[in-house]
Amino acid sequence: MLLELRAENYAVIDRAVANFGLGLNLLTGETGAGKSILIDALALLLGGKASTDVVRHGAEKAVVGCVFELTPGAEAILEANGIDVESDHILLRREILANGKGRVFVNNQPATVGVLRQLAPELALVHSQGETMGSFDQAQQRTLLDRFGGLSHDAVADAFAAWRATKDKLEELQSAEQDRLRMADLWRFQNKEIEQAALTAEDENVQLEAEKRVLANAEKLYTAAMSAHELLYESESSAETILGGALKNLEELARYDVRFQAPAQQLAAAKAIVEDVDAEVRDFADNINAAPGRLEEIEDRLAALDRLKRKYGQTLAEVIAFGADAARKLAEIENRDALVVELQAKEAQDAAAYRVASAQLSSGRAEAAKKLEKMAEAQINDLAMSTRFRIQITPDQTPASWTAHGWDQVECLIATNAGEPLKPLHEIASGGEMSRVMLALKVTVEEAASGAGRKKKSPLPRTLVFDEIDIGIGGRAAEAVGRKLKTLSRGQQVLCITHLPQIAAFGDQHFLIEKTEKRGRTQTEVRRMEDTERTQEIARMLSGATLTETSLKHAEHLLATSR
Repeated sequence: MLLELRAENYAVIDRAVANFGLGLNLLTGETGAGKSILIDALALLLGGKASTDVVRHGAEKAVVGCVFELTPGAEAILEANGIDVESDHILLRREILANGKGRVFVNNQPATVGVLRQLAPELALVHSQGETMGSFDQAQQRTLLDRFGGLSHDAVADAFAAWRATKDKLEELQSAEQDRLRMADLWRFQNKEIEQAALTAEDENVQLEAEKRVLANAEKLYTAAMSAHELLYESESSAETILGGALKNLEELARYDVRFQAPAQQLAAAKAIVEDVDAEVRDFADNINAAPGRLEEIEDRLAALDRLKRKYGQTLAEVIAFGADAARKLAEIENRDALVVELQAKEAQDAAAYRVASAQLSSGRAEAAKKLEKMAEAQINDLAMSTRFRIQITPDQTPASWTAHGWDQVECLIATNAGEPLKPLHEIASGGEMSRVMLALKVTVEEAASGAGRKKKSPLPRTLVFDEIDIGIGGRAAEAVGRKLKTLSRGQQVLCITHLPQIAAFGDQHFLIEKTEKRGRTQTEVRRMEDTERTQEIARMLSGATLTETSLKHAEHLLATSR
Protein backbone atom coordinates (compact mmCIF):
# COMPACT_ATOMS: atom_id res chain seq x y z
CA MET A 1 0.00 0.00 0.00
CA LEU A 2 1.17 3.55 -0.78
CA LEU A 3 1.38 5.43 2.50
CA GLU A 4 2.86 8.77 1.47
CA LEU A 5 3.66 10.70 -1.70
CA ARG A 6 5.59 13.96 -1.64
CA ALA A 7 6.97 16.40 -4.19
CA GLU A 8 9.22 19.45 -3.90
CA ASN A 9 9.94 21.97 -6.64
CA TYR A 10 8.13 19.65 -9.04
CA ALA A 11 6.34 21.45 -11.94
CA VAL A 12 4.07 24.01 -10.21
CA ILE A 13 4.37 22.27 -6.83
CA ASP A 14 6.48 24.10 -4.27
CA ARG A 15 6.04 21.44 -1.62
CA ALA A 16 3.17 18.97 -1.31
CA VAL A 17 2.60 15.87 0.83
CA ALA A 18 -0.29 13.42 0.58
CA ASN A 19 -0.85 10.63 3.10
CA PHE A 20 -3.01 7.91 1.60
CA GLY A 21 -5.01 5.24 3.36
CA LEU A 22 -6.80 1.97 2.78
CA GLY A 23 -9.57 1.61 0.26
CA LEU A 24 -10.47 4.21 -2.35
CA ASN A 25 -8.43 7.43 -2.38
CA LEU A 26 -9.93 10.08 -4.69
CA LEU A 27 -8.24 13.22 -6.00
CA THR A 28 -10.36 16.07 -7.36
CA GLY A 29 -9.89 19.74 -8.22
CA GLU A 30 -10.47 22.37 -10.84
CA THR A 31 -9.32 21.71 -14.39
CA GLY A 32 -5.67 22.70 -14.64
CA ALA A 33 -5.10 22.50 -10.89
CA GLY A 34 -2.42 19.88 -11.42
CA LYS A 35 -4.16 16.66 -10.43
CA SER A 36 -2.20 14.55 -12.91
CA ILE A 37 1.08 16.05 -11.68
CA LEU A 38 0.95 13.84 -8.59
CA ILE A 39 0.34 10.77 -10.72
CA ASP A 40 3.25 11.76 -12.94
CA ALA A 41 5.42 12.07 -9.82
CA LEU A 42 4.45 8.55 -8.76
CA ALA A 43 5.17 7.31 -12.28
CA LEU A 44 8.71 8.72 -11.97
CA LEU A 45 9.18 6.80 -8.72
CA LEU A 46 8.17 3.64 -10.55
CA GLY A 47 10.89 4.09 -13.14
CA GLY A 48 9.25 6.47 -15.60
CA LYS A 49 11.30 8.64 -17.92
CA ALA A 50 12.43 11.95 -16.39
CA SER A 51 12.69 15.37 -18.02
CA THR A 52 14.18 18.65 -16.86
CA ASP A 53 10.82 20.24 -17.69
CA VAL A 54 9.50 19.01 -14.33
CA VAL A 55 11.99 21.15 -12.36
CA ARG A 56 10.18 24.17 -10.95
CA HIS A 57 11.37 27.43 -12.48
CA GLY A 58 14.22 28.89 -10.43
CA ALA A 59 14.96 25.65 -8.52
CA GLU A 60 18.14 23.58 -8.80
CA LYS A 61 16.31 20.28 -8.68
CA ALA A 62 12.94 18.59 -8.31
CA VAL A 63 12.53 15.92 -5.63
CA VAL A 64 9.79 13.31 -5.49
CA GLY A 65 9.49 10.59 -2.88
CA CYS A 66 7.07 8.02 -1.53
CA VAL A 67 6.66 5.39 1.17
CA PHE A 68 5.19 1.97 0.42
CA GLU A 69 4.52 -0.91 2.74
CA LEU A 70 7.20 -3.55 2.19
CA THR A 71 6.08 -6.76 0.47
CA PRO A 72 7.98 -10.09 0.35
CA GLY A 73 8.48 -9.64 -3.38
CA ALA A 74 9.87 -6.12 -2.97
CA GLU A 75 12.15 -7.32 -0.18
CA ALA A 76 13.58 -10.03 -2.45
CA ILE A 77 14.24 -7.44 -5.18
CA LEU A 78 16.05 -5.18 -2.72
CA GLU A 79 18.20 -8.04 -1.42
CA ALA A 80 19.08 -9.09 -4.97
CA ASN A 81 20.29 -5.53 -5.64
CA GLY A 82 22.30 -5.23 -2.41
CA ILE A 83 19.93 -2.73 -0.76
CA ASP A 84 19.43 -3.05 3.00
CA VAL A 85 15.95 -3.55 4.43
CA GLU A 86 15.68 -1.86 7.81
CA SER A 87 11.91 -1.72 8.44
CA ASP A 88 8.56 -2.88 7.10
CA HIS A 89 8.45 0.13 4.77
CA ILE A 90 10.25 0.91 1.52
CA LEU A 91 11.30 4.48 0.79
CA LEU A 92 11.75 5.66 -2.81
CA ARG A 93 13.25 9.03 -3.71
CA ARG A 94 14.21 10.53 -7.03
CA GLU A 95 15.97 13.80 -7.76
CA ILE A 96 15.88 15.49 -11.19
CA LEU A 97 18.48 18.21 -11.53
CA ALA A 98 18.02 21.23 -13.76
CA ASN A 99 21.21 20.30 -15.65
CA GLY A 100 19.63 17.05 -16.81
CA LYS A 101 21.28 14.71 -14.33
CA GLY A 102 19.40 12.73 -11.73
CA ARG A 103 19.77 10.49 -8.70
CA VAL A 104 17.75 7.61 -7.28
CA PHE A 105 17.63 6.46 -3.66
CA VAL A 106 15.92 3.40 -2.20
CA ASN A 107 15.77 3.24 1.59
CA ASN A 108 18.15 6.24 1.54
CA GLN A 109 20.75 4.16 -0.33
CA PRO A 110 21.93 5.01 -3.87
CA ALA A 111 20.15 2.96 -6.52
CA THR A 112 19.25 3.07 -10.21
CA VAL A 113 16.15 3.65 -12.30
CA GLY A 114 16.43 -0.04 -13.21
CA VAL A 115 15.77 -0.97 -9.58
CA LEU A 116 12.67 1.25 -9.55
CA ARG A 117 11.41 -0.52 -12.67
CA GLN A 118 11.96 -3.90 -11.03
CA LEU A 119 9.98 -2.77 -7.97
CA ALA A 120 7.14 -1.14 -9.96
CA PRO A 121 5.03 -4.26 -10.74
CA GLU A 122 5.32 -5.34 -7.12
CA LEU A 123 4.23 -2.02 -5.63
CA ALA A 124 1.81 -0.28 -7.99
CA LEU A 125 0.24 -0.17 -11.42
CA VAL A 126 -0.52 3.29 -12.83
CA HIS A 127 -3.09 3.66 -15.60
CA SER A 128 -2.65 7.13 -17.04
CA GLN A 129 -3.81 8.80 -20.24
CA GLY A 130 -2.17 7.03 -23.17
CA GLU A 131 0.22 5.08 -20.96
CA THR A 132 0.18 2.24 -18.47
CA MET A 133 3.10 2.37 -16.07
CA GLY A 134 4.03 -1.12 -14.96
CA SER A 135 3.42 -2.38 -18.50
CA PHE A 136 0.15 -4.27 -18.69
CA ASP A 137 1.83 -6.55 -21.19
CA GLN A 138 1.07 -10.19 -21.99
CA ALA A 139 2.80 -11.33 -18.81
CA GLN A 140 0.51 -9.12 -16.71
CA GLN A 141 -2.51 -10.29 -18.70
CA ARG A 142 -1.52 -13.90 -18.10
CA THR A 143 -1.16 -13.19 -14.38
CA LEU A 144 -4.63 -11.62 -14.33
CA LEU A 145 -6.18 -14.65 -16.05
CA ASP A 146 -4.43 -17.08 -13.71
CA ARG A 147 -5.62 -15.13 -10.69
CA PHE A 148 -9.17 -15.20 -12.01
CA GLY A 149 -9.01 -18.96 -12.54
CA GLY A 150 -7.19 -19.64 -9.27
CA LEU A 151 -4.51 -21.41 -11.29
CA SER A 152 -1.20 -22.43 -9.74
CA HIS A 153 2.15 -22.47 -11.58
CA ASP A 154 3.90 -24.64 -8.99
CA ALA A 155 3.83 -27.92 -10.92
CA VAL A 156 4.91 -26.23 -14.17
CA ALA A 157 7.65 -24.24 -12.42
CA ASP A 158 9.07 -27.36 -10.75
CA ALA A 159 8.99 -29.33 -14.01
CA PHE A 160 10.60 -26.44 -15.89
CA ALA A 161 13.40 -26.09 -13.34
CA ALA A 162 14.19 -29.83 -13.52
CA TRP A 163 14.16 -29.86 -17.34
CA ARG A 164 16.26 -26.68 -17.61
CA ALA A 165 18.88 -27.99 -15.18
CA THR A 166 19.24 -31.28 -17.07
CA LYS A 167 19.33 -29.52 -20.44
CA ASP A 168 22.00 -27.05 -19.28
CA LYS A 169 24.19 -29.88 -18.01
CA LEU A 170 23.77 -31.80 -21.25
CA GLU A 171 24.62 -28.74 -23.35
CA GLU A 172 27.66 -28.03 -21.22
CA LEU A 173 28.87 -31.59 -21.71
CA GLN A 174 28.36 -31.47 -25.47
CA SER A 175 29.75 -27.98 -26.11
CA ALA A 176 33.37 -27.17 -26.90
CA GLU A 177 34.27 -30.84 -27.12
CA GLN A 178 37.62 -30.18 -28.85
CA ASP A 179 38.63 -27.72 -26.15
CA ARG A 180 37.74 -30.23 -23.45
CA LEU A 181 39.81 -32.96 -25.15
CA ARG A 182 42.80 -30.60 -25.41
CA MET A 183 42.40 -29.77 -21.75
CA ALA A 184 42.36 -33.46 -20.88
CA ASP A 185 46.15 -33.69 -21.41
CA LEU A 186 46.68 -30.80 -19.04
CA TRP A 187 44.31 -32.25 -16.41
CA ARG A 188 46.03 -35.63 -16.75
CA PHE A 189 49.46 -34.06 -16.17
CA GLN A 190 48.22 -32.01 -13.22
CA ASN A 191 46.50 -34.96 -11.61
CA LYS A 192 49.58 -37.19 -12.09
CA GLU A 193 51.92 -34.56 -10.63
CA ILE A 194 49.77 -34.15 -7.53
CA GLU A 195 49.29 -37.92 -7.10
CA GLN A 196 53.04 -38.56 -7.41
CA ALA A 197 53.68 -36.04 -4.65
CA ALA A 198 51.88 -38.51 -2.34
CA LEU A 199 50.62 -35.81 0.00
CA THR A 200 50.14 -37.38 3.41
CA ALA A 201 48.16 -34.65 5.16
CA GLU A 202 46.89 -31.12 4.64
CA ASP A 203 49.41 -29.87 7.27
CA GLU A 204 52.38 -31.96 6.13
CA ASN A 205 54.45 -28.85 5.40
CA VAL A 206 53.78 -27.54 8.93
CA GLN A 207 55.02 -30.81 10.45
CA LEU A 208 58.10 -30.79 8.24
CA GLU A 209 58.94 -27.20 9.11
CA ALA A 210 58.88 -28.11 12.81
CA GLU A 211 61.17 -31.08 12.21
CA LYS A 212 63.47 -28.94 10.08
CA ARG A 213 63.92 -26.43 12.90
CA VAL A 214 65.03 -29.27 15.18
CA LEU A 215 67.52 -30.74 12.70
CA ALA A 216 68.95 -27.32 11.78
CA ASN A 217 69.97 -26.94 15.44
CA ALA A 218 70.95 -30.57 15.98
CA GLU A 219 74.31 -30.02 17.70
CA LYS A 220 72.96 -27.45 20.11
CA LEU A 221 69.87 -29.54 20.88
CA TYR A 222 71.94 -32.75 21.29
CA THR A 223 74.24 -31.04 23.78
CA ALA A 224 71.28 -29.67 25.72
CA ALA A 225 69.54 -33.07 25.75
CA MET A 226 72.67 -34.95 26.93
CA SER A 227 73.34 -32.33 29.62
CA ALA A 228 69.80 -32.77 30.87
CA HIS A 229 70.29 -36.57 30.82
CA GLU A 230 73.51 -36.19 32.86
CA LEU A 231 71.80 -34.05 35.49
CA LEU A 232 68.66 -36.12 35.65
CA TYR A 233 70.12 -39.63 35.68
CA GLU A 234 73.74 -40.29 34.74
CA SER A 235 75.95 -38.37 37.21
CA GLU A 236 76.67 -39.40 40.80
CA SER A 237 74.77 -36.29 41.98
CA SER A 238 71.92 -36.68 39.51
CA ALA A 239 68.34 -35.89 40.44
CA GLU A 240 67.42 -39.58 40.21
CA THR A 241 70.26 -40.60 42.60
CA ILE A 242 69.44 -37.89 45.15
CA LEU A 243 65.71 -38.64 45.02
CA GLY A 244 66.42 -42.38 45.38
CA GLY A 245 68.50 -41.81 48.52
CA ALA A 246 65.93 -39.52 50.05
CA LEU A 247 63.16 -42.02 49.25
CA LYS A 248 64.99 -44.82 51.15
CA ASN A 249 65.22 -42.59 54.24
CA LEU A 250 61.55 -41.64 54.08
CA GLU A 251 60.50 -45.26 53.67
CA GLU A 252 62.54 -46.10 56.80
CA LEU A 253 60.78 -43.29 58.72
CA ALA A 254 57.37 -44.46 57.47
CA ARG A 255 57.97 -47.90 59.01
CA TYR A 256 57.87 -46.24 62.45
CA ASP A 257 55.64 -43.20 61.83
CA VAL A 258 52.64 -43.32 59.45
CA ARG A 259 52.75 -39.58 58.77
CA PHE A 260 55.73 -40.18 56.47
CA GLN A 261 53.84 -42.61 54.23
CA ALA A 262 52.28 -39.87 52.06
CA PRO A 263 55.52 -37.91 51.63
CA ALA A 264 57.25 -41.14 50.68
CA GLN A 265 54.63 -41.81 47.99
CA GLN A 266 54.99 -38.24 46.65
CA LEU A 267 58.75 -38.61 46.47
CA ALA A 268 58.36 -41.94 44.64
CA ALA A 269 56.10 -40.24 42.10
CA ALA A 270 58.62 -37.43 41.60
CA LYS A 271 61.38 -40.02 41.04
CA ALA A 272 59.20 -41.74 38.41
CA ILE A 273 58.59 -38.40 36.65
CA VAL A 274 62.30 -37.70 36.54
CA GLU A 275 62.90 -41.13 35.01
CA ASP A 276 60.20 -40.53 32.35
CA VAL A 277 61.59 -37.11 31.43
CA ASP A 278 65.08 -38.57 31.19
CA ALA A 279 63.88 -41.34 28.87
CA GLU A 280 62.21 -38.80 26.55
CA VAL A 281 65.32 -36.58 26.50
CA ARG A 282 67.55 -39.58 25.75
CA ASP A 283 65.28 -40.74 22.88
CA PHE A 284 65.31 -37.21 21.45
CA ALA A 285 69.10 -37.16 21.45
CA ASP A 286 69.32 -40.63 19.92
CA ASN A 287 66.95 -39.65 17.06
CA ILE A 288 68.99 -36.56 16.20
CA ASN A 289 72.08 -38.66 15.80
CA ALA A 290 70.24 -41.44 13.97
CA ALA A 291 69.25 -39.27 10.94
CA PRO A 292 72.25 -37.37 9.62
CA GLY A 293 70.72 -37.00 6.08
CA ARG A 294 67.20 -36.20 7.24
CA LEU A 295 67.63 -32.40 7.08
CA GLU A 296 68.46 -32.48 3.37
CA GLU A 297 65.54 -34.82 2.74
CA ILE A 298 63.12 -32.46 4.51
CA GLU A 299 64.38 -29.42 2.60
CA ASP A 300 63.88 -31.25 -0.71
CA ARG A 301 60.37 -32.26 0.31
CA LEU A 302 59.42 -28.73 1.38
CA ALA A 303 60.74 -27.35 -1.92
CA ALA A 304 58.57 -29.84 -3.81
CA LEU A 305 55.50 -28.86 -1.75
CA ASP A 306 56.16 -25.15 -2.41
CA ARG A 307 56.27 -25.81 -6.16
CA LEU A 308 52.87 -27.52 -5.93
CA LYS A 309 51.41 -24.62 -3.95
CA ARG A 310 52.70 -22.05 -6.45
CA LYS A 311 50.92 -23.94 -9.24
CA TYR A 312 47.75 -25.29 -7.65
CA GLY A 313 46.84 -23.39 -4.49
CA GLN A 314 47.99 -21.38 -1.53
CA THR A 315 47.65 -24.33 0.86
CA LEU A 316 48.12 -28.09 0.59
CA ALA A 317 44.38 -28.46 1.16
CA GLU A 318 43.76 -26.43 -2.01
CA VAL A 319 46.36 -28.50 -3.88
CA ILE A 320 44.61 -31.73 -2.85
CA ALA A 321 41.22 -30.26 -3.90
CA PHE A 322 42.70 -29.17 -7.25
CA GLY A 323 43.92 -32.69 -7.89
CA ALA A 324 40.52 -34.14 -7.02
CA ASP A 325 38.82 -31.70 -9.41
CA ALA A 326 41.23 -32.59 -12.23
CA ALA A 327 40.54 -36.28 -11.59
CA ARG A 328 36.79 -35.61 -11.71
CA LYS A 329 37.07 -33.79 -15.04
CA LEU A 330 39.13 -36.63 -16.48
CA ALA A 331 36.60 -39.19 -15.31
CA GLU A 332 33.81 -37.09 -16.85
CA ILE A 333 35.58 -37.04 -20.22
CA GLU A 334 36.35 -40.74 -20.07
CA ASN A 335 32.73 -41.50 -19.16
CA ARG A 336 31.33 -38.83 -21.46
CA ASP A 337 29.45 -41.12 -23.81
CA ALA A 338 27.69 -42.87 -20.95
CA LEU A 339 26.88 -39.53 -19.30
CA VAL A 340 25.48 -38.09 -22.54
CA VAL A 341 23.17 -41.08 -22.99
CA GLU A 342 22.08 -40.85 -19.36
CA LEU A 343 21.42 -37.09 -19.54
CA GLN A 344 19.59 -37.38 -22.86
CA ALA A 345 17.24 -39.93 -21.32
CA LYS A 346 16.67 -37.72 -18.29
CA GLU A 347 16.14 -34.63 -20.46
CA ALA A 348 13.46 -36.48 -22.45
CA GLN A 349 11.83 -37.60 -19.19
CA ASP A 350 11.88 -34.09 -17.73
CA ALA A 351 10.52 -32.63 -20.98
CA ALA A 352 7.63 -35.09 -20.95
CA ALA A 353 6.80 -34.11 -17.35
CA TYR A 354 6.86 -30.43 -18.35
CA ARG A 355 4.54 -31.06 -21.30
CA VAL A 356 2.01 -32.78 -19.06
CA ALA A 357 2.07 -29.98 -16.48
CA SER A 358 1.91 -27.21 -19.11
CA ALA A 359 -0.93 -28.90 -20.98
CA GLN A 360 -2.95 -29.09 -17.77
CA LEU A 361 -2.26 -25.41 -17.04
CA SER A 362 -3.14 -24.46 -20.62
CA SER A 363 -6.43 -26.35 -20.36
CA GLY A 364 -7.23 -24.53 -17.12
CA ARG A 365 -6.49 -21.19 -18.76
CA ALA A 366 -8.74 -21.93 -21.72
CA GLU A 367 -11.61 -22.78 -19.38
CA ALA A 368 -10.99 -19.69 -17.21
CA ALA A 369 -10.72 -17.45 -20.30
CA LYS A 370 -14.23 -18.36 -21.49
CA LYS A 371 -15.69 -17.36 -18.14
CA LEU A 372 -13.61 -14.19 -17.83
CA GLU A 373 -14.55 -13.06 -21.36
CA LYS A 374 -18.28 -13.03 -20.57
CA MET A 375 -17.96 -11.48 -17.12
CA ALA A 376 -15.43 -8.82 -18.16
CA GLU A 377 -17.42 -7.86 -21.25
CA ALA A 378 -20.50 -7.29 -19.10
CA GLN A 379 -18.48 -5.22 -16.62
CA ILE A 380 -16.91 -3.13 -19.41
CA ASN A 381 -20.27 -2.42 -21.02
CA ASP A 382 -21.59 -1.20 -17.67
CA LEU A 383 -19.10 1.65 -18.01
CA ALA A 384 -20.70 3.45 -20.96
CA MET A 385 -18.93 1.36 -23.55
CA SER A 386 -20.20 -1.03 -26.18
CA THR A 387 -17.50 -3.59 -26.65
CA ARG A 388 -16.68 -7.13 -27.56
CA PHE A 389 -13.98 -8.67 -25.38
CA ARG A 390 -12.01 -11.87 -25.96
CA ILE A 391 -8.97 -13.56 -24.46
CA GLN A 392 -6.68 -15.20 -26.96
CA ILE A 393 -4.51 -18.05 -25.69
CA THR A 394 -1.76 -19.18 -28.07
CA PRO A 395 0.21 -22.21 -26.92
CA ASP A 396 3.78 -22.39 -28.23
CA GLN A 397 4.97 -25.90 -27.48
CA THR A 398 8.46 -25.49 -28.93
CA PRO A 399 11.08 -25.86 -26.15
CA ALA A 400 12.51 -22.44 -26.96
CA SER A 401 9.26 -20.89 -25.69
CA TRP A 402 8.98 -22.87 -22.47
CA THR A 403 8.94 -20.86 -19.23
CA ALA A 404 8.21 -21.44 -15.56
CA HIS A 405 4.71 -20.04 -16.28
CA GLY A 406 3.95 -22.49 -19.06
CA TRP A 407 4.02 -22.17 -22.84
CA ASP A 408 0.94 -19.97 -23.38
CA GLN A 409 0.87 -16.47 -24.83
CA VAL A 410 -2.15 -14.70 -23.31
CA GLU A 411 -3.51 -11.54 -24.91
CA CYS A 412 -6.71 -9.60 -24.27
CA LEU A 413 -8.50 -8.42 -27.42
CA ILE A 414 -11.21 -5.81 -27.65
CA ALA A 415 -13.39 -4.03 -30.18
CA THR A 416 -14.80 -0.77 -28.81
CA ASN A 417 -17.10 -0.05 -31.74
CA ALA A 418 -19.57 -2.23 -33.63
CA GLY A 419 -18.21 -3.71 -36.83
CA GLU A 420 -14.57 -3.21 -35.88
CA PRO A 421 -12.18 -6.16 -35.59
CA LEU A 422 -10.83 -7.29 -32.26
CA LYS A 423 -7.49 -5.66 -31.39
CA PRO A 424 -4.97 -5.94 -28.57
CA LEU A 425 -5.59 -3.67 -25.58
CA HIS A 426 -2.55 -1.51 -26.24
CA GLU A 427 -4.00 -0.48 -29.60
CA ILE A 428 -7.01 1.18 -27.96
CA ALA A 429 -6.76 4.84 -28.93
CA SER A 430 -8.45 6.41 -25.91
CA GLY A 431 -6.66 6.49 -22.59
CA GLY A 432 -10.00 6.84 -20.82
CA GLU A 433 -11.27 3.69 -22.51
CA MET A 434 -8.10 1.86 -21.54
CA SER A 435 -8.54 2.86 -17.91
CA ARG A 436 -12.17 1.74 -17.87
CA VAL A 437 -11.29 -1.59 -19.46
CA MET A 438 -8.57 -2.07 -16.85
CA LEU A 439 -11.02 -1.20 -14.08
CA ALA A 440 -13.60 -3.67 -15.35
CA LEU A 441 -10.98 -6.42 -15.67
CA LYS A 442 -9.60 -5.79 -12.20
CA VAL A 443 -13.05 -5.76 -10.61
CA THR A 444 -14.03 -8.97 -12.38
CA VAL A 445 -10.88 -10.74 -11.28
CA GLU A 446 -11.03 -9.46 -7.69
CA GLU A 447 -14.65 -10.54 -7.31
CA ALA A 448 -13.72 -14.01 -8.55
CA ALA A 449 -10.53 -14.19 -6.47
CA SER A 450 -12.40 -13.34 -3.27
CA GLY A 451 -15.16 -15.85 -3.99
CA ALA A 452 -15.91 -19.00 -2.04
CA GLY A 453 -13.34 -21.73 -2.02
CA ARG A 454 -10.40 -19.49 -2.91
CA LYS A 455 -7.52 -19.96 -0.49
CA LYS A 456 -4.54 -18.66 -2.43
CA LYS A 457 -4.39 -15.57 -4.61
CA SER A 458 -1.88 -14.95 -7.34
CA PRO A 459 0.25 -11.83 -6.71
CA LEU A 460 -1.01 -8.52 -8.07
CA PRO A 461 0.18 -4.95 -7.47
CA ARG A 462 -1.16 -3.73 -4.15
CA THR A 463 -1.84 -0.16 -5.30
CA LEU A 464 -3.82 0.62 -8.46
CA VAL A 465 -3.90 4.16 -9.84
CA PHE A 466 -6.46 5.39 -12.39
CA ASP A 467 -5.97 8.80 -13.99
CA GLU A 468 -9.16 10.42 -15.31
CA ILE A 469 -11.02 7.16 -15.76
CA ASP A 470 -14.28 9.05 -16.29
CA ILE A 471 -13.60 10.71 -19.65
CA GLY A 472 -16.63 10.44 -21.91
CA ILE A 473 -19.10 9.09 -19.34
CA GLY A 474 -21.71 10.50 -16.99
CA GLY A 475 -24.95 9.74 -15.21
CA ARG A 476 -25.58 6.07 -14.44
CA ALA A 477 -22.33 5.01 -16.10
CA ALA A 478 -20.39 7.31 -13.75
CA GLU A 479 -22.15 5.79 -10.75
CA ALA A 480 -21.29 2.32 -12.08
CA VAL A 481 -17.63 3.32 -12.33
CA GLY A 482 -17.73 4.59 -8.75
CA ARG A 483 -19.25 1.36 -7.49
CA LYS A 484 -16.68 -0.70 -9.37
CA LEU A 485 -13.85 1.36 -7.93
CA LYS A 486 -15.32 0.85 -4.47
CA THR A 487 -15.57 -2.89 -5.05
CA LEU A 488 -12.00 -3.05 -6.26
CA SER A 489 -10.74 -1.05 -3.28
CA ARG A 490 -11.99 -3.70 -0.85
CA GLY A 491 -9.15 -5.98 -1.96
CA GLN A 492 -6.39 -3.48 -2.66
CA GLN A 493 -5.62 0.20 -2.37
CA VAL A 494 -6.95 2.35 -5.24
CA LEU A 495 -6.04 5.93 -6.17
CA CYS A 496 -8.22 7.71 -8.71
CA ILE A 497 -8.37 11.17 -10.29
CA THR A 498 -11.90 12.08 -11.26
CA HIS A 499 -13.97 15.01 -12.52
CA LEU A 500 -17.32 13.40 -11.71
CA PRO A 501 -19.18 13.88 -8.39
CA GLN A 502 -20.88 10.49 -8.81
CA ILE A 503 -17.45 8.85 -8.54
CA ALA A 504 -16.01 11.25 -5.94
CA ALA A 505 -18.78 10.36 -3.51
CA PHE A 506 -17.51 6.80 -3.14
CA GLY A 507 -14.09 7.74 -1.76
CA ASP A 508 -12.81 6.53 1.59
CA GLN A 509 -10.31 9.43 1.52
CA HIS A 510 -10.87 12.55 -0.56
CA PHE A 511 -7.99 14.86 -1.50
CA LEU A 512 -8.40 18.31 -3.00
CA ILE A 513 -5.83 19.54 -5.52
CA GLU A 514 -5.95 23.32 -5.80
CA LYS A 515 -3.89 26.13 -7.23
CA THR A 516 -2.99 29.11 -5.09
CA GLU A 517 -0.82 32.16 -5.52
CA LYS A 518 1.82 32.98 -2.93
CA ARG A 519 4.49 35.64 -3.15
CA GLY A 520 3.58 36.26 -6.77
CA ARG A 521 3.96 32.61 -7.85
CA THR A 522 1.37 29.97 -8.69
CA GLN A 523 1.67 26.68 -6.85
CA THR A 524 -0.33 23.52 -6.41
CA GLU A 525 -1.29 22.22 -2.98
CA VAL A 526 -2.79 18.92 -1.82
CA ARG A 527 -4.90 18.43 1.27
CA ARG A 528 -7.23 15.79 2.63
CA MET A 529 -10.79 17.03 3.18
CA GLU A 530 -13.10 16.42 6.09
CA ASP A 531 -16.77 15.50 5.59
CA THR A 532 -18.05 19.08 5.45
CA GLU A 533 -15.42 20.06 2.92
CA ARG A 534 -16.23 16.96 0.85
CA THR A 535 -19.85 18.02 0.60
CA GLN A 536 -18.81 21.44 -0.67
CA GLU A 537 -16.30 20.00 -3.15
CA ILE A 538 -18.85 17.57 -4.59
CA ALA A 539 -21.38 20.40 -4.78
CA ARG A 540 -18.80 22.44 -6.71
CA MET A 541 -18.31 19.53 -9.09
CA LEU A 542 -22.08 19.47 -9.62
CA SER A 543 -22.79 23.15 -10.10
CA GLY A 544 -19.50 24.92 -10.77
CA ALA A 545 -17.88 27.73 -8.83
CA THR A 546 -21.15 29.02 -7.36
CA LEU A 547 -22.58 26.70 -4.72
CA THR A 548 -26.37 26.48 -4.49
CA GLU A 549 -28.67 24.96 -1.94
CA THR A 550 -29.72 22.41 -4.53
CA SER A 551 -26.17 21.36 -5.34
CA LEU A 552 -25.32 21.03 -1.64
CA LYS A 553 -28.35 18.82 -1.01
CA HIS A 554 -27.53 16.77 -4.09
CA ALA A 555 -23.96 16.37 -2.81
CA GLU A 556 -25.21 15.23 0.59
CA HIS A 557 -27.50 12.75 -1.13
CA LEU A 558 -24.63 11.34 -3.23
CA LEU A 559 -22.44 10.89 -0.15
CA ALA A 560 -25.24 9.24 1.81
CA THR A 561 -26.09 6.93 -1.08
CA SER A 562 -22.47 5.89 -1.59
CA ARG A 563 -22.18 4.83 2.05
